[in-house]
Amino acid sequence: MASAHGPVYEVALSVDREIAEDFDLWLAEHVREMLRLPGFVSADIFEAEAESPDRVNRIVHYVMEGEQALQAYLAGPATEMRRSGALRFADRLETTRRVLHPTDAPAHDAAPPEACLNCGTPLQGQYCARCGQRARGRLISIWELVRDAIGDLFELDSRLWRTIIPLMFQPGQLTHDYLIGRRARFMPPFRTYLVLSIVFFLVAFFDPQQQFGILYEATTAAEENAAAQRRTADEIRQDVLDDLAAEGIYVPPHAREAAGVPGIDAPPEPPPEPQQSEEREESGLNVQINEDGMDVNCDLDDFNPDGPEWFTRRVTKERLQQVCEKVLADKGRSFINQLLDNVPAALFVLLPLMALILKMLYPLSKRYYVEHLLFVLHFHAFFFLILTLEVLFSRFVTWLSLPLELTNLSVFVVSVYVPIYLYKAMRRVYAQGRILTILKFFMLVLTYVAGLSVMLLFAAFYTAFSI
Repeated sequence: MASAHGPVYEVALSVDREIAEDFDLWLAEHVREMLRLPGFVSADIFEAEAESPDRVNRIVHYVMEGEQALQAYLAGPATEMRRSGALRFADRLETTRRVLHPTDAPAHDAAPPEACLNCGTPLQGQYCARCGQRARGRLISIWELVRDAIGDLFELDSRLWRTIIPLMFQPGQLTHDYLIGRRARFMPPFRTYLVLSIVFFLVAFFDPQQQFGILYEATTAAEENAAAQRRTADEIRQDVLDDLAAEGIYVPPHAREAAGVPGIDAPPEPPPEPQQSEEREESGLNVQINEDGMDVNCDLDDFNPDGPEWFTRRVTKERLQQVCEKVLADKGRSFINQLLDNVPAALFVLLPLMALILKMLYPLSKRYYVEHLLFVLHFHAFFFLILTLEVLFSRFVTWLSLPLELTNLSVFVVSVYVPIYLYKAMRRVYAQGRILTILKFFMLVLTYVAGLSVMLLFAAFYTAFSI
């Protein structure tokens, strides 16, 4: 670029990637028209690195004869020339402008790097022709770092919102668009699934009082925990007494008073010890209920694991005894926490299995296995998204002390919307008739429930032997 003339008029343009080819043709013609205007000496077009993968950036440097020539252009034909791009591309084109004076312009007499520091492509100007990175590095501000980190969350035109909205309200549309090639505008399917699944498990199972216990008063937490345990013990005791009364073993005090039968108000003595021993011999697990709650003793003397040899060699009676004692050591809290940590992995294993089921349900669709996997990824991402919204809504109702019927209503809406969403997604992506889609829908749901049950059972089994 020449440097012996006046200031450089820089125009930075950003446009949607899908119209980049048409835009480049227009830009080349537009630059030729600009060079026909008085005061313009030469122009150079550069490719710049875009902040978003679905955008492309171009930078044009116009070398002016002098400051007066630039001011004459800005006061005269500038408005008409700018209107050309606005009319052609509307809001899909973003433009910024600035003036570089000789002291601001790059020092062209300094030798630039021979190759791009990012991709290694030989350089022929200030910007790399392959990746768009600047030839010379520059310092960035804190604001630019923050904008790169959270910019997509607050930009209405970002890929995040352009993915979330159709994923939530347009069943199957996201998968359909991706399969026909409309991909740059949306988040990648696997990243969408991963982000939404992480958000769901954080929202659903994150306990701020447990994670940030130092911010809470210990006495208050202890009192609430003790009150919850007392309520649980009272409920268990009342359920047992109701069952005994229904079998005629125990007569409640109010019933004795109504019948005029004298006696103490305390319940009768528990069944004789031989009956309890017989129950233990039959089940191999001794369970007693008292006023303090449920007391479970791991007694597996009469329990013999049965199954294949590889199974019985690993799942022995002694090992089951140890597992049971570990689970009961803290009333199952460690087991539940570890199980919740293993559930995401179990669901991830379920993804390729469900894609295989879809491949079997649509043998004549001529779709590759990975296309069915894409459908499953998008559906699971939607499932995590709607569950996250339901959990947040339920907590919102609790925090504001709103009627609990609102929570029940939200659960009902989600329970109805999810199967409808799956049916419509299958219709949109696979484009089969209603009858065939309904039949395959029920087959898919049945196999999904069976597969999910097996995965969760395996996760529980794995968790029990790994704590």
